[in-house]
Amino acid sequence: MNFTPRHTLYASYLGYITQAIINNLPPLLFVTFQTRFHIPLAQISALSTINCLTQICVDFISARYVDKIGYRRAIMFAHISAAAGLILLGVLPFVMPPFAGIVIAMMLNAVGGGLTEVLISPIVESLPGDEKASAMSMLHSFYCWGHMAVVILSTAYFVTIGTAHWQFLPIIWSVVPLFNIWFFSRVPLYVLVAEEERVPLKKLFSAKAFWVLCILMICAGASEQAMSQWSSLFAELGLGVSKTVGDLLGPCAFACFMGTSRLIYGKTGEKLPLRAAIAGSAVLCIAAYILTVFAPNPFLSLIGCAVCGFSVGIFWPGTFSLASSIYPAGGTAMFAILALMGDVGCGGGPTLVGMISDAAENGAFGFLKGLIPAGGTENSMKIGMLIAMIFPLVLFAGVTGIRKRKTK
Repeated sequence: MNFTPRHTLYASYLGYITQAIINNLPPLLFVTFQTRFHIPLAQISALSTINCLTQICVDFISARYVDKIGYRRAIMFAHISAAAGLILLGVLPFVMPPFAGIVIAMMLNAVGGGLTEVLISPIVESLPGDEKASAMSMLHSFYCWGHMAVVILSTAYFVTIGTAHWQFLPIIWSVVPLFNIWFFSRVPLYVLVAEEERVPLKKLFSAKAFWVLCILMICAGASEQAMSQWSSLFAELGLGVSKTVGDLLGPCAFACFMGTSRLIYGKTGEKLPLRAAIAGSAVLCIAAYILTVFAPNPFLSLIGCAVCGFSVGIFWPGTFSLASSIYPAGGTAMFAILALMGDVGCGGGPTLVGMISDAAENGAFGFLKGLIPAGGTENSMKIGMLIAMIFPLVLFAGVTGIRKRKTK
């Protein structure tokens, strides 16, 4: 078979679906881990932190070594690690101390996810063609479709087969990265920037505009995950539904709207300036947070969550494309640092909402009681989300400032 750059694009789509699997499947199993293996809640909570920290470490290491290793070997290793993590997730808890087995499997997943996140964007950026921002937005939409597929198909598996046989589910999902190992061994790959033309990281870090881009990535990840990770609980508390329905109404709807916005920009992005699109989306994100926090009934708050998903869709891929247009010789190391900053935001955003919500439930932020009624976990979460509105506000200021700097 004669493989073309289009096949490279398809393999990249599957790469982001793989990342969606390894990021979103384990949380669906957390309750099962707790009840089946009697793992304390504190250790269950630590699993997400371990996953996040491992990906951040991989992002940091990738900035120095990925170009030396080469795209093909690195991306194949990423999928080998992801597939091994998924298979071992269904095996190790039964042959060794369960928590240790789960940690090993999730760390392998995180290594695969971190490398995939660093590599896929520059691989697509290096493909022949002019509409880079549209291609990047389309690429990142597949993370959203993968997220939805994981939630819907895994929920269907639990309903039909049952959680008693959960160990076969991650093994079934490992088929996706296993196939993509072969796919990436065949498709053509291109060099983003020749070695002698790359801008050294030291020079990038000495540029103020690059630091602004780093802040944009932190705010992009935080704006997205501050709402997404709490949307299921928000739906459960506000509408009084089960966790299964909450997952479908919260994270699944959020991912659907986020994927839709990326798909729309991927199809029509050449007609809309990138900076204007990011700035407009930041304004919409602020409005979505306001609707979620101040809506008079829970259903409208849930609509605010979905609108937030639509608004944040362009933040991550748009910032990647913006960085590539400002620093076209930044190379893979630049994408690795930006991915690292995005992961920091993804971890920091939900953590901030959780900390502020917990403080509010214990009586803090009393000066806001005129805006948000005191008491109850749902209202405490609204206070957390109100404070988290700072992320899209900073993002709007940053993308506006970097536009003025570029024009000047």
